[in-house]
Formats: sequence, structure tokens, C-alpha cells
Amino acid sequence: MLSPRQELLRLLATKSFRLGEFKLASGGTSDYYIDCRATTLDARGAQLTGQVFLDEIRERCWAAQAIGGLTMGADPIVIAVAVTSGLLNGFLVRKAEKQHGTGQRIEGFREKGARVIVVDDVCTTGGSTVQAIDAAREFGFEVVGVMCLVEREEAGGRINVEKAAAPAPFVSVFTANDVRREHVDTNIAGPTVFAVAAACELCGRPAVTNNPRNRCESHKV
Repeated sequence: MLSPRQELLRLLATKSFRLGEFKLASGGTSDYYIDCRATTLDARGAQLTGQVFLDEIRERCWAAQAIGGLTMGADPIVIAVAVTSGLLNGFLVRKAEKQHGTGQRIEGFREKGARVIVVDDVCTTGGSTVQAIDAAREFGFEVVGVMCLVEREEAGGRINVEKAAAPAPFVSVFTANDVRREHVDTNIAGPTVFAVAAACELCGRPAVTNNPRNRCESHKV
């Protein structure tokens, strides 16, 4: 029987990992893409996410009062951990202050001076994680730990996050290489899909696979 951590890795490999040609939010390109929300918003995936994050938090004895991060990558993680723990409150960080009502950027738990953990789904350059750390501290939280579900090591985001988080530690549950190996080892690669424009070699319509040729939905092999 798989442990919760092993099962979560298996779900990320089957539901969230894709090989192909992809443009990243950071502006770069990659031969793979990880959509963590396909896992963290899955019924079983949400349960596992909450349990695995909570296990790590307890092991590190962070004694936090709340967990939160930048919307929307962090949203499913925050809710999963809060529900699983029954103790940790949740907060969400808007990308910008709202222009109506109270105009606040932090939603949910709002107790100044509270010990909190900042989370994210994928860390590439670390930009969204750093935004959340800065916003949490600006509000008045004490950041005691930072976590991400998957770290893309090739982009060098760890240095940026560790610098922003210090003295709080930064922990990644998995690396992209962990997920990629699981994807290959379980022999689930299947057709490679495109997330950028590509045309079918037979009819010119948008391609959905390049395995073995650039083909549209009608002509894919």
C-alpha cells in the first residue's frame, strides 16, 4: 500500500504532469508542464495534499496559527490543510488590493502578529511565493515557514524564495524531477500534448499531439 506521500506523487504524475512544448508564466519555455490544480482540486488529491502538508508542518514543529498564499495556486492547498488539521486557519493573498469595500489584500484569517506558513503549488522563479511572503509580513504576520508542492529546480527559484523567506525555512514537498521520474516509471506518458500553437500536418487545424506527428483531434494516431 502506498503512503500518502507516495500516493500524492503518483497523482501528480498521472493528473498534473504533461510532456510537450509549453510557454511558462515566467516567460520561458519548457518541454514539460505541471498543473498542480488538477491534483489539488481532485477529491482524493485534496485529501492527500492536506495530509502530506500537515505531516511536514507537524514534523517541523512550526506551531503556526494559519496557512496561506497567493491566489489561486495556493487556494486548494490552504483549504485542504485547514480542513485536515481542524486547527490551522486559512488566509489568501490577492495579487493586488481590491478596489472596493475594505480594500484589503489579505482575505480570511487576519490576526496581526500571528505565526503563519506561506504555501504555493509550483515554484519556478519563486515570484508568486515571494509576493505572498512580502504581503504576509507587510500585513503583520510572522512567517515561520514556506512550502511549495512542486519545485522546478532548473529555474533557480529556490534562491529567490529563501532570500525573501529568511530566517524562515523553505521546504518543497517534491521536485519536478521527482514527478517526472514517477511519470516515466509508471509508464503513463501517452500522447504528448501542446500548450502552444501547432498545426496538424494533414489539415492545418490546431494540433493536440506531436506523438508521432503533429496531428489534430480528427487525425491523431
